[in-house]
Amino acid sequence: MLLRWSKVIVVLLVSTTATISEPQQVPLRNFQEPQASNNVSDELFRDLEELSRVVDIAYCVGTAGFGIQKPFLCASRCQDFKHFELVKTWNTGILISDSCGYIALSHPPSAPRIVLAFRGTYSIANAIIDLSTIPQAYIPYPGDNGDEQKTAGSTSGWHLVSRPVYPNSSRCDNCTVHAGFMTSWRHTRSEVLDTIEKLVARYPSYRLTLVGHSLGGAVAALAALDFHAKGWNPQVTTFGEPKIGNEALVKYIDRAFLNQTRPQENQTYRRVTHVDDPVPLLPLSEWGYRTHGGEIYISKPSLPPERDDLYMCEGNKDPHCLAGAEASSDGFMSRFEPGADIKSFKKWWLHSKGFLEIPARFRTWQLFFAHRDYFWRLGLCVPGGDPWDWYRSPKLADGT
Repeated sequence: MLLRWSKVIVVLLVSTTATISEPQQVPLRNFQEPQASNNVSDELFRDLEELSRVVDIAYCVGTAGFGIQKPFLCASRCQDFKHFELVKTWNTGILISDSCGYIALSHPPSAPRIVLAFRGTYSIANAIIDLSTIPQAYIPYPGDNGDEQKTAGSTSGWHLVSRPVYPNSSRCDNCTVHAGFMTSWRHTRSEVLDTIEKLVARYPSYRLTLVGHSLGGAVAALAALDFHAKGWNPQVTTFGEPKIGNEALVKYIDRAFLNQTRPQENQTYRRVTHVDDPVPLLPLSEWGYRTHGGEIYISKPSLPPERDDLYMCEGNKDPHCLAGAEASSDGFMSRFEPGADIKSFKKWWLHSKGFLEIPARFRTWQLFFAHRDYFWRLGLCVPGGDPWDWYRSPKLADGT
């Protein structure tokens, strides 16, 4: 842990001038002014703010010290959730493709939920690249618990057997997914699936609620597809979720979670983005990745946002939202041919010098601060959350 933070400090010192004050964040681009008619309701605003604290607690898993203990105790924001009951935590390892988080029950008088919270990573920019950015074919997992079998001679070592609950909607033709994100979900799946299945059966009136930040948002998205195909109808909320797949996978996600006849407020997938956060724009479109719908855009650069700072976006290319920051990389990076193998990709990446040639909108300060600024500054398991937020008092889950 000390070594990790030493690396972070070195990066920050190299990336800044001699001043010790936090640098001014520069918006990714000049957006069109969001329309007031698309602002979120008070209820949705409160729900998203609460879930940002729920996912912040996940950063207590996999860190040295106390962690999360039963009934629901930790060094961070657990005291905000008096009616939460910890079911289990998981931590699949220390590798960048591993995952950690927790499962909890939210009992009345709080909203009755089965909460599955996925922790993010402190090195999201590196993770996106190091986790095999080359996409792999996406084959849905739906079906029984035994729908994954070891197969000799296969590229990944696994053969996925599709036994869908919804056979007409489970196919994902021509879909590709970020191989590293899929690996992370595969590691997590064996840790959480049996527990979630038992909880769904025992608490049928509790809403299955998935929440993730950063890399955890990508894993939550893949978990949601799996659970949806099983007929569990999860509600998903992600903060700073990177792109996870191609256009076909994006359409597959939108078909599963975004009902055109349902009001925007009641959609079951909320992908929260931030004006200064470049991570939802990664991996780049030039690599074949696209963003899916459900975006809720925070237009205010600094903390804390107010309700009027949140905008419900139309589709996945709304010019008022972070999608408006999409720009071609021609002229600043060498081209990568889709379909190239891993060896070719590594050669291309070395030649392009990685993030040294990515535009200013992807600089370290925005990755380190803006990517964490979702209602609160996420990512530190300390009392009251990040010291940046100590002057603020959250509204607790029970309304007090």
